[in-house]
Amino acid sequence: MGFLHNISYSSFLQHEFWMQRAISLAEKAGELGDVPVGAVILDKKGNVIAESGNQKEQIQDPTAHAEILVIQKASRFFNNWHLDQCTLYVTLEPCPMCTGAIIHSRLGLLVYGADDPKTGTIRTVFNLPDSACSNHRLNVISGVCETECKQVLRSWFHKKRVNK
Repeated sequence: MGFLHNISYSSFLQHEFWMQRAISLAEKAGELGDVPVGAVILDKKGNVIAESGNQKEQIQDPTAHAEILVIQKASRFFNNWHLDQCTLYVTLEPCPMCTGAIIHSRLGLLVYGADDPKTGTIRTVFNLPDSACSNHRLNVISGVCETECKQVLRSWFHKKRVNK
């Protein structure tokens, strides 16, 4: 897996722009009762192909994570499960299920906001893309809008605890 740390300023601004879109999707998911995680997939020309927030609570499906939903939409859009020319922006480091889907879809680039110290499997708890079970070398940029991504999650969980 390649963590891309030396990116140009214009690339940095582009990544921040798309992460802001993912953050707005996360906030919407949170308003609808789901853990606030948002995701956007772009094609190689920078066009939005799919976007979603978590929908586990909305549709009562444990697999309805934002990443899974956008990977499914993008695969249908291209009529192909190979997403090697695509970039996925997601506000939180993917869990094991989502990382597996990212690897199997051959995603070209993953950009995420906040590390997940409980279930993150890109680098925090476990590094699934670099493990022996991975058949795809995943390029990753982490920490884009990290503070804001963390704050969205903290605020949502705080509100949930207060309202209990």
